Amino acid sequence: MQRLMVFFIVLVLGACASTPISQRAPDLFRDSWFKPADEPIDSDAVFALSDPMRSYLKTGIARQLHTEKPQLGLIKALQSGGKLNIEYDATFTRNAAEAFAAGAGNCLSLVILTASLADEMGLDVQFQEVLGERAMSRNGDLVFYNGHVNVALREKFAEQGVKSTDTTATVIDFLPDRYRLGQPVRNVSQSTVTAMYMNNRAAESLASGQIDNAYWWARTAIDLEPRYTATYNTLGLIYRRHGHINQAAFVFEHALAVEPANTVAMANVIPVLRALRRDSEAERWANRLRQLQPYPPFHFFDLGRNAMAKGDFVSASQLFQKEIERAAYYHEFHYWLALAYVGMHDPERARKHFAIARDNATTRADAAHYQMALDAQERQIRARHAFGSTR
Repeated sequence: MQRLMVFFIVLVLGACASTPISQRAPDLFRDSWFKPADEPIDSDAVFALSDPMRSYLKTGIARQLHTEKPQLGLIKALQSGGKLNIEYDATFTRNAAEAFAAGAGNCLSLVILTASLADEMGLDVQFQEVLGERAMSRNGDLVFYNGHVNVALREKFAEQGVKSTDTTATVIDFLPDRYRLGQPVRNVSQSTVTAMYMNNRAAESLASGQIDNAYWWARTAIDLEPRYTATYNTLGLIYRRHGHINQAAFVFEHALAVEPANTVAMANVIPVLRALRRDSEAERWANRLRQLQPYPPFHFFDLGRNAMAKGDFVSASQLFQKEIERAAYYHEFHYWLALAYVGMHDPERARKHFAIARDNATTRADAAHYQMALDAQERQIRARHAFGSTR
C-alpha cells in the first residue's frame, strides 16, 4: 500500500493465535453508546441443530451411516455431489442451521455444521486451528486476515464404564490441501470456535455499516472467550468507527499489552494515536511494525492498480505477481493480473489467470464475474485462431 492519506483497517477472521490472559481489562465495554442489536446474539444458536438437520440424519443418510463408518458416511454426504450438496461461499458466516438450510458457507460455517452433525451422531469432535501464514482479503478500507480451522472426528467407545476415544481421527477440511500442506495444527475449544464465529459476525456487520450489531457480537464473543484476542482488535475498530477514538486506543493498547508483536493491532493503533496527537507513541509502533512487516497488506497490489490506471500494464503485471508470491491463491490478485495481460494483448495468459481467479473465488457473485471475463477471453482466442486460419 502506498503511504498516502488513505489507510486500511485490519481485522482478523476465523482462527487466530491467542495468548491466555488472566482477566479482561477494566472498562472495556460501553453499552450505553450502542443501540440494541436488531438480530439475536445467542451463543447457543451457533451449533444448534434444526429439525431438518435431525431429520436428515435419521432418514437422509441413515442407511449410509449404518453401512459405513460414521465419519466416512458424513464425509461422503458433505463432499461435492454428496447428499448435502454443500458449496463454499464466504459471503457471510452462517451458523450450523443456516449453513445447512443454504447448502453453503465459508470454511468456519462448514466446520460448525460438520461438528454439529457429528456431535449428534455421537462422534467425538475436536477443533483444530491450522497454523501458518494467514490469507488476506479486503472489503473497502477493511483488510481481513483470514485464519483457518478444521475438525477431527473420532468414534467413541465405552470400556468398563469409562468413555474412551479411538486414536484414529478423520480430519475434515474445507480448503484444498495446498492451503495447509505441512502446516502444524493446535487444538482449540468449542467456546473458542464460537467466539471466532461471533468475531466474524462482528467484522461482517462492521463492514456493512451495522455498527451497533457489530458491537454486540464482539461484546458477546469477549464475554464468552476473553482469551481469543482477535475480538479485542474488532472491538477497537468498532469504537473508532463510532467516533470514540480514546476508547479505541484503549482497546488496541490492551491487545498489544497481551500480544506485543500483534501486527494487526499495531496497524490499527497507529492512526488512532496520530488522531489523538500522540505522535511519539504512534511512531514507536510504526517503527516496530516496519520491522515485523516491511510491506503492508496489498502494498504491491495497490501499486499495480496505479500502474494500470496509467496504462503501464507490464509494470502492473510484475507488481501483481509480487502479491501472488505472498498469497498464491487470492482470487483478486489473479483477476487483476489477468486484466494486465488483457492490456498487454496476451489473451492466453489472461485466460489462465481468469480461470485461477474463478476457481478460488470465495463468493458465487465473484465466481460468476470471473467466469464472464474468462468467457470473453475464450471468445477472443477463438476469433484470433479463426482469423489466423483464413489468412
